Amino acid sequence: MPPETKTNRPPVCDYEGSDYQQRFWDQADRQYEDRVEAIALQRLLPKSGKLLLEVGAGAGRNTPRYHGFEQIVLLDYSTTQLEQAQARLGRIGRYVYVAADVYALPFVDGLFDTATMIRVIHHMAEPAKALGQIRQVLRANGTFVLEYANKRNLKAIVRYWLGKQDWNPFDQKAVEFIPLNFDFHPKSMRGWLHENKFAVERQLTVSHFRADWAKRRLPLELLVGLDSLFQHSGALWQYTPSVFVRSRAMGQTPRAKEGEFFKCPACQTTLPKEKMGQIDCPSCGRRWSVKNGIYNFKEPIKD
Repeated sequence: MPPETKTNRPPVCDYEGSDYQQRFWDQADRQYEDRVEAIALQRLLPKSGKLLLEVGAGAGRNTPRYHGFEQIVLLDYSTTQLEQAQARLGRIGRYVYVAADVYALPFVDGLFDTATMIRVIHHMAEPAKALGQIRQVLRANGTFVLEYANKRNLKAIVRYWLGKQDWNPFDQKAVEFIPLNFDFHPKSMRGWLHENKFAVERQLTVSHFRADWAKRRLPLELLVGLDSLFQHSGALWQYTPSVFVRSRAMGQTPRAKEGEFFKCPACQTTLPKEKMGQIDCPSCGRRWSVKNGIYNFKEPIKD
């Protein structure tokens, strides 16, 4: 796969400097969404593993849920989000913090046995390209757990029938309701997964009761319990705002050699270990910084 240049790479939603974790999760009434997503992850993730890639890790909300894995790589485009994750999880131990673009992942092929992407792909203008990158760094038969925003949800269907929205929830084309925020049709998402050599194994429908009136009037434990029960309906249909998918990496992928980890996102060359706070590419000469425990592959060091 040829490397992407900065000019032809799709746009990226950048949370640099954002208080997203505090504003959207900690200070808002989203305990219901958080808990039902935790249930879905528990059902779909392998019980244990060696190396997991968390794409779009943000401030590390879901990271503690991957407790069965020996090492976890938190990848996000925003260094400030990763700093918040460090404050939550610590700098040392089994966590590796990497700032990079999902369209140009800085890892050697076949490195990870598991990957997750939760509440992230809805920011992707070209989701198939992002899925292709993830497939490349997963070893053969690796597990990929994906969450996506479903345009064919019941609320959207009712609004469409009542004439309160223009876009058709049954149309397979993605809808961008605000800049770099997309809803996707389930059939399109399954098609992109298949196109990138992922075999769908299981689907769960999540957040059946994501409505202010329900969260105000019904006990949290009841909502979570009902959602947990109804998640299994994802095997038959998908009409919730959130859908979780577990898929398997098909085909052959060269396994990463012992000691290999990063590759240059610009020229694809396997990189040596860090020296003096940077990693130098032996092929193209680009230098990538390592500062405060964060490997930064967003932009090379400038002279």
